[in-house]
Amino acid sequence: MSDNILKLEGITKIFPGVRALDKVSFSLESGEVHAIMGENGAGKSTFIKVITGVHQPDKGEIFLRGESIKISNPLIARDHGIAAIYQHATSYPDLSVTENIFVGHEIKRGGFIQWNEMHKQAKGLLSSLNANFSPTDLMGALSVAQQQLVEIAKALSMNADIIIMDEPTAALTKSESEELYKITEQLRDEGKSIILISHRFEDMYRLADRVTVLRDAQYIGTYDVASLSQNDLISAMVGREITDLFPKTLVELGPEKLRVENFSRKGFFEDISFKVHAGEIVGFTGLVGAGRTEVIESILGIASHDSGKIYFENEEIEIKYPKDALELGIGHLTEDRQLTGLIVDWSINKNITLSELDKFSNNGFINDEKERMTSKDLAEKVDVRTPSIFNPISSLSGGNQQKVAVAKALASDLSVLIMDEPTKGVDIGAKAAIYEIIGELAQQGIAIIMISSEMPEILGMSDRIYVMCEGRLTGELLAQETSQEEILELSMKE
Repeated sequence: MSDNILKLEGITKIFPGVRALDKVSFSLESGEVHAIMGENGAGKSTFIKVITGVHQPDKGEIFLRGESIKISNPLIARDHGIAAIYQHATSYPDLSVTENIFVGHEIKRGGFIQWNEMHKQAKGLLSSLNANFSPTDLMGALSVAQQQLVEIAKALSMNADIIIMDEPTAALTKSESEELYKITEQLRDEGKSIILISHRFEDMYRLADRVTVLRDAQYIGTYDVASLSQNDLISAMVGREITDLFPKTLVELGPEKLRVENFSRKGFFEDISFKVHAGEIVGFTGLVGAGRTEVIESILGIASHDSGKIYFENEEIEIKYPKDALELGIGHLTEDRQLTGLIVDWSINKNITLSELDKFSNNGFINDEKERMTSKDLAEKVDVRTPSIFNPISSLSGGNQQKVAVAKALASDLSVLIMDEPTKGVDIGAKAAIYEIIGELAQQGIAIIMISSEMPEILGMSDRIYVMCEGRLTGELLAQETSQEEILELSMKE
């Protein structure tokens, strides 16, 4: 590696009531993959927005190739060779791949767009990334992994030599992540400098040369990845040692709460049977597309089913709509908190109480004080970090948004709680907090069904584990008597 290509010194950014960055420094070398890690709310997103010109720092200085510069907007960042690939692709689904690659910087001559030249260059860029789709394909027809390749191609089309990757593997399968690793390594070997934002230790240890840790908006340190243990990294991120990430305690199981028999939905899953008892944590796992979420959605009345029976406390029931499940005491934490779990423009307060407004209303009028006290208590219980519960959900970090989603579920009187990927996209500190809540709920006698793609999470928190593959159950295991290898084998069993 050579000299610094990008250097930031003493960057401070203040929003009303919040110091988002406090004298943060950072350096990036040519041909380096440099990870930035920290808990949700540590300042990572704000820091990236300063680099890309979305936010202007209140204090501090930015140096690019040794010269002090001011990045006053994203176009200036682009002109300086800085490009960002975000977790949620900023694409146009009804436009072609070529149009998405060149949007905003089309090739023109005499005021006319040169379509043949753009298709030719797009084809070359996709070929260099080993893409298996055409420049003329519609963006909306591509998978998430393919859309990310288009975003990388877009960065390369702008001659970017600094590429920021924000949670690049969050929505990818293991094989898709492996392909992205290879492409990232290829870009690094070609001399590109990459800033990697990720909550996944696997991403960092596989790709990064160095890692900079932020905590509470402050710079904690920069470390060589090769000599940094995971425990030391966690301590730097959260400010304390987490000795027991999975606080699973032995709970005496109560009576059966929920049982599903011979459940089927044509084209999605077939002949699914399982049960869960009071105080039990049952894990559901399998590869992406195995049908886990589809089973739960059919049980809850979000989607239909063709055959099968549902029993709640040993009585056969019919759930036509999600409200039927909630009235029985069956709660649901959805996989996508922003799309189906929360209303991001609403306040934290209103989101927490949204599913149980009847509790806080009288003759059609909401008792604001009662609603406020309930949401405040629940927000404190799950440790939502915010200056005010009246702030919008959009003001929170991803981890704190997930905690609000958990608090929303807890606002109901539950017997069963179904959690779909409860720690997806959250940092290690938020994960530990959510695991502790799950353990406490089990001790209170609530039956928990936890869908997860993370093997350590499934093994660390579950009593029993159901494994699915291609819409079928392929195994039922005791968590203490199985291994990741056995689960993976059942996940691919046909």
